[in-house]
Amino acid sequence: MTPQDKISAIASCKGVRPVSQLTAYDYPTARLLDEAGIDMLLVGDSLGMMVLGFPDTTSVTLEHMLHHTAAVARGTSHALLIADMPIHTYDTPEQALHSARALIDAGAEAVKLEGGVDVEDRIRAITQAGIPVQAHIGLLPQHIKEDGGYRMRGKTEIEAHALLEDLAAVVHAGAFSVVIECTVPEVAARVTAASPIITIGIGAGHGTCDGEVQVIHDLIGAFPWFTPRFASQHADVAASLSAAATTWKNNLELPRS
Repeated sequence: MTPQDKISAIASCKGVRPVSQLTAYDYPTARLLDEAGIDMLLVGDSLGMMVLGFPDTTSVTLEHMLHHTAAVARGTSHALLIADMPIHTYDTPEQALHSARALIDAGAEAVKLEGGVDVEDRIRAITQAGIPVQAHIGLLPQHIKEDGGYRMRGKTEIEAHALLEDLAAVVHAGAFSVVIECTVPEVAARVTAASPIITIGIGAGHGTCDGEVQVIHDLIGAFPWFTPRFASQHADVAASLSAAATTWKNNLELPRS
């Protein structure tokens, strides 16, 4: 399937079935998730914390994203592969298009960037060049330092109205879907009801959006040092890995004389 065929198939799910999206940062994870039938794989800039050990996403560079996008692309056949655009790689429409093209050349089939009204011109520059864009509104991890940290959005009617304006802007600019992060569930549901494109929730309540995205490490319990309150954990990979390493270490033997 072409990327556009995948996007059309995902769009047809609205009101029919939930859309699934998970992060992937390497070849084996991507291949396993692709074979599991996940609709969309996101090479998220969350790799900054999950893989590279940074305190947040703001240290992730385009070079980091290109490296991991290429690895994930080698393991992806069926899912739509989306790559995050790191902070300061889309400060202008021209820069945004240059960065998006680089990610597509690395193997991505679509790109994602944060913001609504403020990045409408950048989304439009990318989509008019034929590159699909997933938008991202609500809490914006790349802007937590100036936006007051990790707090729920949509708590006031002013914030709810701003989210609806952000939705209208990204739709008008040509985005094919939009992530709604850490938003009051009732407001996420309002945005979804108003949205002609697929909405993907994270920390926005279950059953409020057309689908959900989750960081794979949170899903499988592979990052025990911090797990978001809204994360749904379905495995304990960290404990299994530690146990396997300990068992292997304890079974080592010295050479026999």
